[in-house]
Amino acid sequence: MIIARWQAPRVPDKDQILNMFKAEGYEPFIEELPGKTVINDHRHPFDEVRMISSGQLILNIAGNKLLLRAGDKVIIPSNTKHSKSVETDQECICICAHKM
Repeated sequence: MIIARWQAPRVPDKDQILNMFKAEGYEPFIEELPGKTVINDHRHPFDEVRMISSGQLILNIAGNKLLLRAGDKVIIPSNTKHSKSVETDQECICICAHKM
């Protein structure tokens, strides 16, 4: 897995993240996770790329728990078991893409 923490003082908004993903050659989509959402362990036959637009997301990737905040980006390798949850009442908005 690769994690990039956003370091600039201003976090990009949803449209800016969509444009960044498109510039990287992805076909991004928006995933809106309501507060208190839990998505249990699963796998994908492709790499998953995800950047947080707003809120916070906890990822459990192969037993490693990570807290992602706005601006943070993660690439989860294909066939890697992972789960995710929003532990606050605030919605988490992610920009996602699949990398073949």
